Amino acid sequence: MPTASRRNKPAALPWGQRTFIMGILNLTPDSFSGDGLMSAPRPLESALSQAEDFAAQGADILDLGAESSRPGSAPVSALQELERLLPVLEAIRRALPNIILSVDTSKAKVADACLKAGADWINDIWGLRADGQLGGVIAAHNAKAVMMHNRSRSAAVQDLGSLGKSYSAAQYGDFIVDVKNELAASLELALAAGIPAENVILDPGIGFGKSVQQNLALINHLDAFKELGCPLLIGPSRKSFIGQVLDLPVEQREEGTAAALAVGIARGADIVRVHNVGMMTRIVRMADAIVRGFSGTVGTI
Repeated sequence: MPTASRRNKPAALPWGQRTFIMGILNLTPDSFSGDGLMSAPRPLESALSQAEDFAAQGADILDLGAESSRPGSAPVSALQELERLLPVLEAIRRALPNIILSVDTSKAKVADACLKAGADWINDIWGLRADGQLGGVIAAHNAKAVMMHNRSRSAAVQDLGSLGKSYSAAQYGDFIVDVKNELAASLELALAAGIPAENVILDPGIGFGKSVQQNLALINHLDAFKELGCPLLIGPSRKSFIGQVLDLPVEQREEGTAAALAVGIARGADIVRVHNVGMMTRIVRMADAIVRGFSGTVGTI
């Protein structure tokens, strides 16, 4: 069992008071959204600059990922993930000591090293189903865990031409009920591993093994998942379902992302995971003013 981190953890987020913004830092060369920082001439400097910009623009959380989950992507080793993650993680932690740092990984070895290096959360797109040791690592560090629903299959990918690629939809019985039950199963895995319920955040997995109609339904029926008792994260940013609805390539999906976020917030989202932090912060603040009430002070809810 790993030794728990000695670093002070950030204060608990006041769930329900406002929507929190998670900015995406893609430490890969092949992100679907075209913002993979490992293809930049100076990756470390580019990542640090983006992190500082995101923090200034309103990000509460930065989500660092070093293995692409785009449809058709190849897996990478834990060593390669850490080679990409650790220098950036350590630099951001020094520059932004108070921001929440999340690491997008499904590997226990990667999670342990990153939590020791100053990360606060682990964002697991497989909901503790890919690595049986991951839950214990998260529990030992008393870290928060984002558990995502995922029925995507690497061999089931649609090529949409100019719209990019998309995971094919899996087979469901009652779609919302099935997703809810599988999120509940991930929550049970977390609890069995020793992760306290208050440290679990659930993500219905927009874009992962769902059709366009199912992705839209997840957002419109997000309130069904509030019954599980955990904060909810959604990540519709620039995804192919938006491209298919609007017939637009990835670089033209900001308005579609904004609409998805606004409806998601109205249905109970607590965290939104986005690429364009500056623009989406304004969308979130306006949605919060409508849904949660405006205090009369500029920039605060």
